[in-house]
Amino acid sequence: MCHGGWCFEDLTRRLRDLGHSVHPLTLTGLSERRHLLQGTVNLDTHIQDVVAALDVEDLRDTVLVGHSYGGMVITGAADRAPDRVDSLVYLDAVVPTDGDSCWSLVSEQERRWYLDVDETGYASRPLPFFDARATSHPIASLLQPLRLTGDLGHLRRRDYVYAAGWADQSPFTATYERLSVDPGWTTHALPGGHNLMRDTPDELAKILLDVAAYR
Repeated sequence: MCHGGWCFEDLTRRLRDLGHSVHPLTLTGLSERRHLLQGTVNLDTHIQDVVAALDVEDLRDTVLVGHSYGGMVITGAADRAPDRVDSLVYLDAVVPTDGDSCWSLVSEQERRWYLDVDETGYASRPLPFFDARATSHPIASLLQPLRLTGDLGHLRRRDYVYAAGWADQSPFTATYERLSVDPGWTTHALPGGHNLMRDTPDELAKILLDVAAYR
C-alpha cells in the first residue's frame, strides 16, 4: 500500500547483479503512476497491471513477490496467468482465498486507517511514518473481494517470509504460524521490520535465489 517499485531498489540491484531478470512494478494510481488514480482503480486493476507486465515482457517461469497488500495482487495474477507464474513469495503479506478482500483480512485498527481518505474521497492516506515518497492508495482495491477460478495447484512453490522485528505486535503472526505447519508452504522468519526488502535485502535475496534455483 502507498508505495511503488522504488522500495525494492536495493533488492532489485542485488538480484540483477547475479544475472536475474527483475521487474519491480508500481501499481496503477500509486507513486509515479499516481496521476492515474481514480475511483474505478480496484484490485482487478492491480492484478491486470501484473498480468499485462507478464504478457508484454513475455515472462515465463516467473517468481512473483508480493509485499503486504501485494499478497492480494500476486494471488490473483497467478490465477489469471497460470502459464506464466511458477512460484509465489508472500513478503509479510496477506494470503487470501477466494472471496477474501484486504478489508476482510485485517484488524479493526487497519480498517480505521483505510477509512482515513484523502481529499479525493477514494484513496487512503499514507501513514505519517511512511517514506516521503508514499502516496494515497485506492480504497476500492482494499474493499473488492478477490475472485479465483482455480486452486493455484499449478504452482511449484509457495513461500511466506515473516518479519519478526516489528516494534509492536505483528498483524501477520497468525498467518505465519498457520502456514508454518502447512506442508504446502515453505516459511521463513527474518529479523527486520515490515519492509523487509529495505531492512534485510541480503537475507531476502538469498531466499528468492533459493526459490528461483529449482525451477
